[in-house]
Formats: sequence, structure tokens, C-alpha cells
Amino acid sequence: MNRDATDLAGVRHITFDTLGSTNAEALALARAGERGPLWISAKTQSAGRGRRGTTWVSPAGNLYATLLLTEPSEKAGAAQLSFVAALGLHDAIADCAPPLGPYVALKWPNDLLIAHKKAAGILIEAETAPVFSVAIGFGVNCSNHPADTEFPATDLKSFGGNFALAALLERLAVRMSERLAQWRRGENFADIRASWLRRAYGLDTEMRVRLPERELRGRFKGIDEAGRLLLGAEGQVVPVTAGEVFGL
Repeated sequence: MNRDATDLAGVRHITFDTLGSTNAEALALARAGERGPLWISAKTQSAGRGRRGTTWVSPAGNLYATLLLTEPSEKAGAAQLSFVAALGLHDAIADCAPPLGPYVALKWPNDLLIAHKKAAGILIEAETAPVFSVAIGFGVNCSNHPADTEFPATDLKSFGGNFALAALLERLAVRMSERLAQWRRGENFADIRASWLRRAYGLDTEMRVRLPERELRGRFKGIDEAGRLLLGAEGQVVPVTAGEVFGL
């Protein structure tokens, strides 16, 4: 284990050569008494994961980092952090590679796209004991990306995003601090929601949403005050709490 405590935009930062998962490490530290805020990053992950237990392939050259927060809001509002984190990452990439800006979009609920292809994912995980702790995990395809994925993938380097991982993580730390301050522990989700919608992928277009038990088709009408996707179909607007989004 290579563990090096440093400072990252005013927040403590621990780096590793390799970990099973930066999110798993963050939550293990929280169970052991760590209260954050704390950044954890690794050059590679051996057990990276995405939503619903999917595997997140984690070779060297990409960014794997987690921000651990303790009691960032009321428990019911923690899901909003997916939108806060997406905006922070969008901001950081725009800082590091301004030409990428017009090609970057945010896909509900937690992906970042470049030119309609997935370049990053965000995983929010929480535990309530011994205190309410939230791990905000970022996986960014910086120099390589997996092939043959159901939703097309890409990486920042393929679009001219040639910058050091350390520079991206530094900007991400700064921008996350700003977006968390804007969010105000959930009191100002309305502004976060509005900012996210301005960057949303597929807004007011036809899409399909895969749920565990079925698939819905309709027009993406936005997100509500709880962050649920609003799908217009057959004269109704259906709120979707969790699912996988695909274009038509």
C-alpha cells in the first residue's frame, strides 16, 4: 500500500498506487472513525464498480477518486449529490480543456458524455453507522476507455484533452467545493437543478429508460425537485427514480 496524506484544494488527500475501490476505502475509513472531508485517489482499482454493482474497468491512466463527506445533508437529500458532483466534474473538465466544453453533456442520473459517448461516471454510496457518511466516487476515462460497451464510451484524450491527472483532480477538488457551497446542504437544489438542466443530454428528445422490470419510452421533460427523471409518454409525465437512459 502506498499511502501519502497531502492537501488538495484545502482538503486532505490520500493517494494509493492501487486499491480495490476508492469508494470502498472511503467508507471503510468512515466506519473506523474518519469524518472527512477527505479525498482518496488511486492510480488503478482492482474492484472498481459502477451503479447496481456493475464493474468499472480501472486501468492506469484514468482518474479514480472519491470525496468522503460526513453528514453533508439530511439523508433524504443525499441523492442530490449526484447532480452536484456531475456539475463539479463538468466544470473541472472545462477548466482543464476549454475546447471540450461544447461537446460535454450530463446524462441522467450520473454520467458525463463527450460527443454523445460516456467519458465518466459518478457513484454515490452512503452508510448510516456510526454516522451518516457519503462517498462520492468519480471514474473518468482520461487516456483510455473500455470497448464494446452497451452505451458507447470514449476518453478525454481522444478529444484533445491532454492534461495531467493531478491537474484534473486539483480542479475537481476546487470545483466540488464551489458546487457544494452553492448546494448549501440541499437548501439550494433549485439552482443546482437549473444548472444541471442547462447541460443535460437529450433534453426534450425521445429516449428509452430501462427499469429493473420493464422499459419505458418517451420524451425527456427534465428532472423534478427530487432529481427524478420526468418522462413524457402517452399524455402523461412519469417520474423515474432509477434507471438506465438510452437515446432512440
